[in-house]
Amino acid sequence: MPSLSEAFRTRLTLSLKRAGIVSKKDYPPAIKLASDIAKKLEQQGIAVSMNTLSDALDVLIVLGGDGTLLHVADQAARHSIPVLGINMGHLGFLTERTEEEAIAAIDELISGTVIIENRMMLKASLTKGEKTGKSRYALNEVVISKGTLDRVLQLSTRADKEYITTYKADGLIFSTPTGSTAYSLSAGGPLVYPGLASILVTPICPFMLSSRPVLLPANSLLRTNLESGHDHKAQVIVDGQSAWAMDENDTLEIEVAKHPLQLITSPHRDYFSILRNKLHWGIQK
Repeated sequence: MPSLSEAFRTRLTLSLKRAGIVSKKDYPPAIKLASDIAKKLEQQGIAVSMNTLSDALDVLIVLGGDGTLLHVADQAARHSIPVLGINMGHLGFLTERTEEEAIAAIDELISGTVIIENRMMLKASLTKGEKTGKSRYALNEVVISKGTLDRVLQLSTRADKEYITTYKADGLIFSTPTGSTAYSLSAGGPLVYPGLASILVTPICPFMLSSRPVLLPANSLLRTNLESGHDHKAQVIVDGQSAWAMDENDTLEIEVAKHPLQLITSPHRDYFSILRNKLHWGIQK
C-alpha cells in the first residue's frame, strides 16, 4: 500500500510557482490575512489562486481551523499538494501555526525547505445490494451513527475475513491516528501517535461495557453491516459531513487510502507540545 511505504516525517524542498489559499468563509480576519499572504507571494513571482484547488498547485495554505482544513484534505491528498494550516483562533491539532506565526511560516515556504508529515487517510464506500457507490475519503474518521433513533444499532464487523464482533451501540467510529484526537477521543478511544500505521475502531456508547476500542493493522479491510430483522437505519458521516443513509444489510467498507495528506508542520512545535496545549496536560488550576 503506497501510503504505508512512505516515511511519516520528511524534509521536502519546494519549488513554488503556484500557491493556493483557502480561507474560512465569511470571516474577515481570515480574508484580510489571505490578501496579505497573496501579496507577499506575488511579490516573489508566485502565482496565487484564492479558494480554488487544482493539481497544478505546489502548495495549499489554509486559513481557519481544523474544520476548514478537513474540507480540502481529500482533494489535496489526491493531488499530492502539501498543505500548510494556519489557525485563526486557538491552536489546532492540524492547523498548528497561529495567526501571529503566519508570515514567518510563509517565509519558510518561500525559502524552499519544509517538514512534511504524511498523514494516513481512510477510504470508505457503501454497498447496497450489488451496487457500490462512489468512495469518500477521511483524514479524521468515518462514523456510523444512529442519529435520532431510540434503539441501538447492531453492527456486524469483520477485519479481512475474520469476524470481530457484532457491536450493539449508538454507532461506530473508524478513525486514523490523526483522528484519534477527535470524535474517537470523546467516545473513550485512546490517543494514537499520528505516525503509527493503524485503524482505530471505537464503539459509541456500547450496550455492553466489555465492548472496547480496537487498534488494527493499516492493511486491514474492514467491513460492517447493519444486521437485518431490527428495522435499523443509520447515517454514515465522513469527517463531519453526511455521506450516506445506511439501511439493513448495507455494507460499509473501510481501508487505508492510496494517498496520504502531506501536512506541513512547524519545526518549533511537536505533536506532544500540541497535546499538552490542547488537553491541558500538567496545567495547575
